[in-house]
Amino acid sequence: MNEPERPDPDALLQRVQHEAARAARGRLKIYFGASAGVGKTWAMLAAARDALAQGRPLVVGLVETHGRSETEAMAQGLPRLALRRVPHRERTLAEFDLDAALGFGAERAQALVLVDELAHSNAPGSRHPKRWQDVEELLAAGVDVWTTMNVQHLESLNDIVGGITGVRVRETVPDRVFDQADEVVVVDLPPDELLARLKAGKVYLAQQAERAAAHFFRKGNLLALRELALRRTADRVDGEMLAWRHQNSVAAVWPNREALLAGIGAGEHGEKVVRSCARLAAQLGLPWHAVLIETPALQRLPEARRRQLLKLLKLAEELGASAATPSAPDAAAGLVRYAREHNLSRLVLGRGQRRWPWQRGTAERIAALAGELDLLQVGATSAVRTRAAHESAPAAAFAWQGYAAALAACAGTALLAMPLHGVLELTNIVMIFLLAVVGVGLRFGRGPAVAAAFLGVGLFDFFFVQPRFSFAVSDVQYLVTFGVMLAVALAIGQLTAGLKVQAAAAMQREHRVRSLYEMSRDLSAALLPLQVAEIGARFLAAEFGARCTLHVADDDGRLQAVPGGSAEADEGVLQWSYDRGVAAGFGTDTLPASRCLVLPLKAPMRVRGVLAIEPAQREALGPDAMRLLETCASLLAISLERLHYVDVAQKSSLQIESERLRNSLLSAISHDLRTPLAALVGLADTLALQGSGQHTTIAAIRESARRMAALVGNLLDMARLQAGAVRLRLAWQPLEEVVGSALAASHAALQDRPVAVELADDLPLLALDAVLFERVFVNLLENAAKYTPAGSRVTIRAARQGEQVRIAVEDEGPGLPPGREQALFEKFERGERESATPGVGLGLAITRAIVQAHGGTIVGSNRESGGARFTIELPCGTPPADDGSAAAQEDTT
Repeated sequence: MNEPERPDPDALLQRVQHEAARAARGRLKIYFGASAGVGKTWAMLAAARDALAQGRPLVVGLVETHGRSETEAMAQGLPRLALRRVPHRERTLAEFDLDAALGFGAERAQALVLVDELAHSNAPGSRHPKRWQDVEELLAAGVDVWTTMNVQHLESLNDIVGGITGVRVRETVPDRVFDQADEVVVVDLPPDELLARLKAGKVYLAQQAERAAAHFFRKGNLLALRELALRRTADRVDGEMLAWRHQNSVAAVWPNREALLAGIGAGEHGEKVVRSCARLAAQLGLPWHAVLIETPALQRLPEARRRQLLKLLKLAEELGASAATPSAPDAAAGLVRYAREHNLSRLVLGRGQRRWPWQRGTAERIAALAGELDLLQVGATSAVRTRAAHESAPAAAFAWQGYAAALAACAGTALLAMPLHGVLELTNIVMIFLLAVVGVGLRFGRGPAVAAAFLGVGLFDFFFVQPRFSFAVSDVQYLVTFGVMLAVALAIGQLTAGLKVQAAAAMQREHRVRSLYEMSRDLSAALLPLQVAEIGARFLAAEFGARCTLHVADDDGRLQAVPGGSAEADEGVLQWSYDRGVAAGFGTDTLPASRCLVLPLKAPMRVRGVLAIEPAQREALGPDAMRLLETCASLLAISLERLHYVDVAQKSSLQIESERLRNSLLSAISHDLRTPLAALVGLADTLALQGSGQHTTIAAIRESARRMAALVGNLLDMARLQAGAVRLRLAWQPLEEVVGSALAASHAALQDRPVAVELADDLPLLALDAVLFERVFVNLLENAAKYTPAGSRVTIRAARQGEQVRIAVEDEGPGLPPGREQALFEKFERGERESATPGVGLGLAITRAIVQAHGGTIVGSNRESGGARFTIELPCGTPPADDGSAAAQEDTT
């Protein structure tokens, strides 16, 4: 009888494996607050000082003081790691050095690293885009980490905080990181005290504090954030408490946090129980659960009644409950076990009617099993009692079949044992009757087994006890035999009926787990969406007898049905479910008249499509069935996402290899062509000096050779830029000198096209590689000369705008092809596919590569008055260091 209270061996093994994995992993401690300024960083540094005084090896990986003198003073004296300098646009960013922290942890046992602001986004080019990913790598390496974060950075609460404060935070941390932390320290401060600190300049600088007080730091916002932080921490502690109770097999319910449990029974008052519990939970602001215990009596109910009970569970889910259908031999024992497992202190039950005066109701049995639980009973309405009277006949008819079978089994056993009288001892004949009770209990449940026990005792007395063929007893000792036989038969019947339910539930769970395992194994080997759809259809047909169709979304969000599907769903339902990421159709609140249930295929990155399922019968699906379907959809979504990224990886590998081969080919061809081209130009110059008389021919040869040499130079430069072989030689340069050099180099190409140079007087010096950036202007000027008519004007403008210098090169030609302004910067792209204008489409690609190497951007557009405009934006801050030497870095700094 105490078997359900014994620890699960599989759970114990999983616990041991989990503890072994946690032992090799670092420990994470989070200082958690409602908003900035509550003192999270200060509290972390204060604890670090105490740990350092006790001899703990620690280092400050990164701390954000935000100019607060108190925090800076607390950080003084603690060992720090040097920050990693990352150039980004017009400035250099200081970022956490992950490799240095890993090295610190590798050299010391029980090393501790302090990393402030867990939700921070790292600078582009870092190993991980988010700081919490850096922390996860440190933990995986066995390094302990202390960090800080605010409640608005939790992913699940991000939209709630945005709705309260009107400010949407873009930097978030997944909830699993918070939930898996080994320790969470809540740093709390009353709103009035926080506002006083803000006013005193202890949170932000004066100008920032004024803006913050007017928007985010309002008392109402701070109160709401404080409540969210405390509630989220309480949820986490509640989860830890439940885990500890399960690990230590604590049976009693601890009323540390109230919650409600609605017990839905086979009676007709289930709907009132659900609605009453929902209203009570809403009034008290408590979470609640709804449970339907799978008992032998429940399994004997007609199918229509079982469907009604499953609909009640769905109603409870719609009203905000967590629904479940655990199995147990008795409803009272099942409810008590569920309440203890989930630490639920209040049970809401229906007031059931007793069949016999001595029979105890469910509430009385629960009170006897768990006196620490509070019980609330709900009475049935008159309409419900009337409906129960009309619907009780089918159930009673079904129950009488079991009793008739019990009578037949006992009579058959008596007839079978009659020839054995005198051959076997009476104790052996008693065993035969007990065997009949076991068979009836296994097949028909508790009630018929009890009837079989009484019938067996009576028949044994009538046919086998002296005087035979009468109910008289010659020896009083046979009364003891009858009593023991009846007691044993009743106990065997009870245990057999309970065992039947548990065995059926265990077999069902084992079958579902095995089916899911086989499905996941087959999906891991699938290479095409068609194979994924076939595996999913096979699973759904075997488990539910349902038909299905898999619809996969393309890159534009359009759903395409995978061939071979047999379920037809409305396209509107499919698209609605995909767009919103929620289930729709049959069995849901959205278009329930549809014959198909549509489940979104939610993968870790995005929704990959939808699964349309057409059940074999139009009956409600229980919570367990819905969870199984959702698990199936999740496995299909993960498999489709895996296929997507395999395809992306293959295409990327092919593209990388193609680029590498093309660059190698361009480099090889360019080197091989430069020598004969130089010789050709030299021979043309020699013929011109000799005065052979063919001046026109010689000039054409020389011009063609020079044009070919320029083309080869472009090809070689493009290959070198893409290979990363070009090293910038940065120095402070006046822009007018670079423009002047470019105009001199482009004089022949511009010919009779006037060039206007309009440079602002306040232009700062720019960190440029003068040779390479001259090439930028030369390419743009030559491009203008190619596509503009003679006599048209070319303009070069430059002005400072904030921390950037904007340069524009404009012409009066036909302009850029509409819609392809940015595509022209790709390699081998030209305005017209077939054109008499010479070139292969590399000039703009080289220009963009050089500008980006300088930390700038270039875009193309059309002027309103006609012509093309190329706009360059360059940062005017400190230049990055020259790759050539450390001395150059010091000079430029």
